[in-house]
Amino acid sequence: MSKRILLVEDDESLGFVIKDNLENKSYQVQLSRDGEEGLKNFDAHSFDLCILDVMLPKLDGFSLAEKIRQRSKMTPIIFLTAKGMQEDKLEGFKIGGDDYMTKPFSMEELIYRIEVFLRRGSSQTDHSTRTIGKYLFDLNSFTLSIDNYNQKLTRREAEILQYLSDRLDTLVKREELLVALWGDDDYFKGRSLDVFISKLRKYLKQDELVDIENYH
Repeated sequence: MSKRILLVEDDESLGFVIKDNLENKSYQVQLSRDGEEGLKNFDAHSFDLCILDVMLPKLDGFSLAEKIRQRSKMTPIIFLTAKGMQEDKLEGFKIGGDDYMTKPFSMEELIYRIEVFLRRGSSQTDHSTRTIGKYLFDLNSFTLSIDNYNQKLTRREAEILQYLSDRLDTLVKREELLVALWGDDDYFKGRSLDVFISKLRKYLKQDELVDIENYH
């Protein structure tokens, strides 16, 4: 069954090009022209991934992502950002975005990133849990639990936590993690990783014996 993608892009030409290319790869694409329409479509249908332009009329991409995250922690979100919006990109990760593409971008790279997210999602078909200190980490539902506390993770947060928990008490090189999950280790993606690590530390603070330590 083909995967469903929500594309929210107000640039008519770019929206058509992305939609056409993705449909040629057998994806089902729902194209919305503004943030409010995008939210209505998200509420009306089930999607495997969302592609959101940041600069949208009626409801900007970050506000739309916040509302999507209130409804679903697991749906991957890829932002389309204008060149030079570095701080905005970091804000997008804090909101719950999983990745970004800077305009102009190649369709081949966008399709590759989509395939990576969807392939990782479909590979976890059986129930899989592990313990991290006193926490129970459910890799299928992206849930971190301790006592009566349950924290839903985004897909990217879950991928980072899984990567680190596979290597407990081991020194993980920053560039190694970035290449494994993002595909490269450029400066900005390193800053993005800092945002995710900061969020994971907050989620894990209820067990004082669990920590993500930095070594310089």
